[in-house]
Amino acid sequence: MSNVPENTVYGGPKPQNPNQRVTLTQLRQKHKKGEAITVVTAYDYPSAVHVDTAGIDVCLVGDSASMVVHGHDTTLPISLDEMLVHCRAVARGAKRPLLVGDLPFGTYESATIQAVDSAVRVLKEGGMDAIKLEGGSPSRITAARSIVEAGIAVMGHVGLTPQAISVLGGFRPQGRNIASAVKVVETAMALQEAGCFSVVLECVPPPVAAAATSALHIPTIGIGAGPFCSGQVLVYHDLLGMMQHPHHAKVTPKFCKQYAQVGEVINKALLEYKEEVSKHSFPGPSHSPYKISSNDLDGFLSELQKLGLDEAASAAAASAEKMQSSVSLSSP
Repeated sequence: MSNVPENTVYGGPKPQNPNQRVTLTQLRQKHKKGEAITVVTAYDYPSAVHVDTAGIDVCLVGDSASMVVHGHDTTLPISLDEMLVHCRAVARGAKRPLLVGDLPFGTYESATIQAVDSAVRVLKEGGMDAIKLEGGSPSRITAARSIVEAGIAVMGHVGLTPQAISVLGGFRPQGRNIASAVKVVETAMALQEAGCFSVVLECVPPPVAAAATSALHIPTIGIGAGPFCSGQVLVYHDLLGMMQHPHHAKVTPKFCKQYAQVGEVINKALLEYKEEVSKHSFPGPSHSPYKISSNDLDGFLSELQKLGLDEAASAAAASAEKMQSSVSLSSP
């Protein structure tokens, strides 16, 4: 049962049952059976609750929050402390999915001890079950291996690695020539060898993703990588068509399918709210639920008058009459 009493202004969260959490063993079983693994990237409590309710297998708290939530043009600016805020919020909302937190840029590249310390914080302070890091260079493969050896599950990431846009020359798809395609497969295999339980393949041609998936014994999670991966991941805001701002239109990826147009619904609701407030039609009686009895109201008015607040008393009396009149008009 919730520890929040029933008679309160605000409701409380549902109790969480850690026994229902998706585990790495369950993901391996799905992969072995050829069942697709579903992953959604989310950044806060409300979205995590939705992901949880939908029965998604893995909830990734991505450093893409830097762009989607904080409005930056890249993933580079977000800090580990900022990521931990997002991780904790998601952990409170998602009781079923395996929770994976991104290691942001600058938190694991310098040394293995830095990588392990950052990963430990993501689990201990962020409430995550595993971490994700971008592979590609030997030092990052080493970091992945060290984190796994420290007892922390690691998801790798190859192909378009947004943290490496400085050397990639921007958000460019990878694996589109022989050398690049081979590197995608080899890097994925190196991450598997380092002990990663899964690898994200981002923005690579479907044949390259298919080759990597076939070469690996661990699940591949595709994003802009075609249908031949072991599972798929999309960002919550993207797949819902939530963001309508010009900045987001600029960074919304081509590969994202919008399963709804939630942004249009949000915009319509906000405009309707603005209009009703402007016309003083909201809140009406049905949204003004807290009552004061007639006797207490009379006593309140008397006390206001004793304080010399005659105008306040008149305003309170007039409002009571108006609310009563509105209730009468709205009654059948």
